[in-house]
Amino acid sequence: MTASAGGTPISRRTIVGAAAAAATLAATGKGSLLAQARPQTFVVAHGAWSSGWAWKKMHPLMAARGHRLYTPSYTGLGERSHLARRDIVLDTHITDVVNALIFEDLRDVVLVAHSYGGMVGTGVADRARDRIRRLIYLDAFVPERDGQAFFELTGQGDAMRKVAVDGWRVPPNPPPPDTSPADLEWINARRMHHPIGTLEQKLTMTNGPLTVPRDYIMCTKSEVFRPYYNRAKAAGWPVHELDASHNPHITMPDGLMQLLDRIARA
Repeated sequence: MTASAGGTPISRRTIVGAAAAAATLAATGKGSLLAQARPQTFVVAHGAWSSGWAWKKMHPLMAARGHRLYTPSYTGLGERSHLARRDIVLDTHITDVVNALIFEDLRDVVLVAHSYGGMVGTGVADRARDRIRRLIYLDAFVPERDGQAFFELTGQGDAMRKVAVDGWRVPPNPPPPDTSPADLEWINARRMHHPIGTLEQKLTMTNGPLTVPRDYIMCTKSEVFRPYYNRAKAAGWPVHELDASHNPHITMPDGLMQLLDRIARA
């Protein structure tokens, strides 16, 4: 007999049987399924006007699958709204997320970049390549090249500058029309004006073209992001469709969780 770490005897037959079972799993390929079941670490680069709080519904869903979810908030938004100022730029928000990776010592990360967060997530994947395993764009803006700004992608610069409070605080866009009354009450109390410098500053890639594997998820109840979906598909990325509006982490969290889980384990 052999003693276990807890002092309970383990027979030789048990040890031999476990080894045989492991060999069978390896021979049948089922061992790879067990490997795929390991917990994942997800980090979110959230959208404009939003913050980490908007991913509240996803935390228990991630935990139920054994995953970890980090939702760092950008400077000037959410619980960091007291830091809002005119000189916040895209680099500020990229650094917010990169620093979260560094100080939380996160590696082998699945980075989820939502909406405006596509600009941020691209910069994060460039500057923290050794920490990112996969980048998933979720109904997100995707710069085609170094030196592009959010306003260049959207053509919304003139319109947003006209409505910017004090010349730099851009009011939120309306939520998707299928957002429930309860969720509207929740999010409208928390959405913040967005610093315009983050939309004006051009993205600077510091390490050349991205090499991290990338996926694209398009929410089919909004056609705004179809050009990015089509471009990703043409480039050979895995692409996915979700029957949801633009904020599925709020309006369709279960469906989004299932899709993210499947992509991350692929």
